[in-house]
Amino acid sequence: MSADTASGPTQDQLEILEYNFSKVNKHPDPTTLLLIAAEAGLSEEETQKWFKQRLAQWRKSEGLPSESRSVTD
Repeated sequence: MSADTASGPTQDQLEILEYNFSKVNKHPDPTTLLLIAAEAGLSEEETQKWFKQRLAQWRKSEGLPSESRSVTD
């Protein structure tokens, strides 16, 4: 196991996560999250954490508050 694994997803895993975030769903349900985690070879917890952080970044870039949920969520 390399030192990289502790610090976060690999480039390949990031591509899978990023693809799912931008093209599939920014708010995956638990089943979808499990499938994405399995596809990326990450734990469900790691995947959920990544989506949460990524969503906060996305909200910031869109000028939205990082935590509040919109009506459409």
